[in-house]
Amino acid sequence: MRKIAIVGTGYVGLVTGVCLAEIGHQVICIDNDVKKIATLLAKKSPIYEPGLGEYIERNMSENRLTFTTNHCEAFNDAEVIYLAVGTPQNRDGSANLDYIFQAAREIGEHVSGEIIVVVKSTVPVGTNDKIKQCIKGNALKPIKVEVVSNPEFLREGHAIYDTFHGDRIVIGTSSERAAAVIASINEPFNIPILHTDVRSAEMIKYASNAFLATKISFINEISTICEKVGANIEDVAYGMGQDSRIGSQFLKAGIGYGGSCFPKDTKALVQIAGNVEHTFDLLESVIRINNKQQLILVKKAMLRFGSLKGKRVALLGLAFKPNTDDIREAASIVLVERLLEEGARVTVYDPVAMDNARKVLKDQVGYANSINEALYHADMAFIVTEWDEIKEFPLEDYEKRMNLPIVFDGRNCYRLEEVEQYAMEYHSIGRAIVKAPQLTF
Repeated sequence: MRKIAIVGTGYVGLVTGVCLAEIGHQVICIDNDVKKIATLLAKKSPIYEPGLGEYIERNMSENRLTFTTNHCEAFNDAEVIYLAVGTPQNRDGSANLDYIFQAAREIGEHVSGEIIVVVKSTVPVGTNDKIKQCIKGNALKPIKVEVVSNPEFLREGHAIYDTFHGDRIVIGTSSERAAAVIASINEPFNIPILHTDVRSAEMIKYASNAFLATKISFINEISTICEKVGANIEDVAYGMGQDSRIGSQFLKAGIGYGGSCFPKDTKALVQIAGNVEHTFDLLESVIRINNKQQLILVKKAMLRFGSLKGKRVALLGLAFKPNTDDIREAASIVLVERLLEEGARVTVYDPVAMDNARKVLKDQVGYANSINEALYHADMAFIVTEWDEIKEFPLEDYEKRMNLPIVFDGRNCYRLEEVEQYAMEYHSIGRAIVKAPQLTF
């Protein structure tokens, strides 16, 4: 059992802290957000992540987990400090490291003796070396510090599962002692550990996310061709995925990727490449394709209606993916903004992301309390997030609730054979349009 401090209680920091406590470590999490810490001390999760609330309550009740805004309290007797603060995107696409270096300065000011600092935050190659220098440069007492790059590979909505069932744990450091300590901390997870140098570990994170984003943009480009030549993207993707060299994951056509990682990390890697005078043509194309794909439903609707002015649109799903309330870089926001520009009247619904959406969309749209309410008298429906609630929604209710049962499905939630049984018009991604012959619009 180790005494561990976690700096930052966002998705990565909070899940990391809770799961380390779950396997027996003594964990204290620190954040400058007083309101968030108060919520956590009340044994409640400030973010939506399946299972997280139960883990917080159990580990706090068993005195393995606590939270504070006080650096002295957090760093007192800590053997290892994890940095899990945000690295938001600058306007030029580079990573903003202000929070990282603020945390590094605070470590220097409050820690003495020996300390291992583990960087979970996604940072550009070479940043860990600078973090070490920053800690030493701000040290008020003699300090011996080792910095370890330990990138996270968590999927929002599945973060706890991924922590306990990951494919690998990457430990990047030149210190054998630090590597051994971090390996021992993670040993109860029983996940393969990859030891490497610091800079390779930093690059592994960016390269992994960039490759997955590339698969998404690739299959979306193939889906566009499928529509033009009469092929079915789902059959194509399945056939591709059966090849062990390719694999089936991230080959689901849709309206592109979003969230806090892929958009930020792809742009940051382009910037990293540019800093060493390399033009990353492939990744720049991936980003352009994704930006285009996020608006594909509006394009389809414009082709269908000619003009969207005055049309009532029900937009189903706001989170960038199911099982999260995160709307950062979500396609839903891009779609709403374009629909409003085209003069449409938009009503939105999401099972858990409504509060976050209100902070961004304000009073520009209507907010429904259910799918049925959103669909009431709508001229068209956009499916943006593939929540189970949406995938299981009765198709006959589109007919009953809407002025025109015309659906633009950005996540291919329904089988074409199923849709054909109902009096509705259905546009999806990379598949044939389904039009009920008995209906005229």
